[in-house]
Amino acid sequence: MTGPAPESNEPAHDPEVLQLATKIFDLARDGDTDTVAAYVDAGVPPNLSNDKGDTLLMLAAYHGHAETVRALLARGADASRSNDKGQTPLAGAVFKGAADVVRVLLDAGADPAAGQPSAVDTARMFGRTELLEMFGQG
Repeated sequence: MTGPAPESNEPAHDPEVLQLATKIFDLARDGDTDTVAAYVDAGVPPNLSNDKGDTLLMLAAYHGHAETVRALLARGADASRSNDKGQTPLAGAVFKGAADVVRVLLDAGADPAAGQPSAVDTARMFGRTELLEMFGQG
């Protein structure tokens, strides 16, 4: 006897579903907050991830879109979820120097020590002392 299939976060292989998923990832990357929020409100999982494990939140954070990050967090996105390389949205925002995104993620409970490299390690690597101070490392 088999149980229910494990829950998958990957879109089905239907070309229309894949096209829609690609569009939503692009919207997060572009910071189209209202449209991303509308899709999540309509049932798109807030932690939807692509083939690299990058979530909508990761893409919005990495590209410096604080409002999109805030909207996704308000809809249940995981602030500390790593991608397949062990990178977190917080470390991505640190890498890009997006202090406003870093603040939003910290306020949502993102752990600056999580991930590989962690946000703290990334800030040290790139000499982002103002962000280290936000982590209490300054």
